[in-house]
Amino acid sequence: MKFLGPPSSGSYAQTTWSRNRFGQYMRSRATPVNPATVAQMGVRSRLASNAAAWRTLTDAQRAGWLSLGMMISRTDSLGQAYTLNGFSAYCLVNNNKLAAGDATVAAAPALATPADLLTATLTLTAAAFSIAYTATPLAANNRLFVFASPQRSAGVSFEADYRLMLVTAAAAASPAVILTEYTAKFGVPVVGNRIFLSLQTYEGGFKGSPLTVSQVVA
Repeated sequence: MKFLGPPSSGSYAQTTWSRNRFGQYMRSRATPVNPATVAQMGVRSRLASNAAAWRTLTDAQRAGWLSLGMMISRTDSLGQAYTLNGFSAYCLVNNNKLAAGDATVAAAPALATPADLLTATLTLTAAAFSIAYTATPLAANNRLFVFASPQRSAGVSFEADYRLMLVTAAAAASPAVILTEYTAKFGVPVVGNRIFLSLQTYEGGFKGSPLTVSQVVA
């Protein structure tokens, strides 16, 4: 149910407040889905490992992460900007590193800003799924994280559920081919369905801005 009032987000008792592009709304609070998939358990394991490792850092190392976090800005569900605390910055960098297959670090690295993609063009059929991107190849030490959605109706225009399909090698040249990874996760692309992609460059624990594209399977 839509409502007029001060910006609100979160849950209380059996009611949840949130917003979308049409404005603020209230709904009945829903129990979160807990499928306990391999991917979900992997994320939880990383968070537990990060929490345990954070406790072993020195005060100087934690101060370094706090300083880094103050340089990283994010936007919450109400559109308000905020910066990260030290633990959040530590988790951000090391989660990204683990997803990329890199070793974690105890000392905060220098903030890196990988060059964003300029364009992305999909080739999408039941037998082919690739992304041609520019600039190509990627900048030195940059990789590409490719996230994809489950298959949706062709009329869908918004997507919030993206799963990691592939992380390319450093300085990889276009195109990135993900048919095998996508089929293993979501099945063979079905003609007439729409698939969304979110593409982010990566360097040293940091990701660039996401470039989102979608296409109907031909």
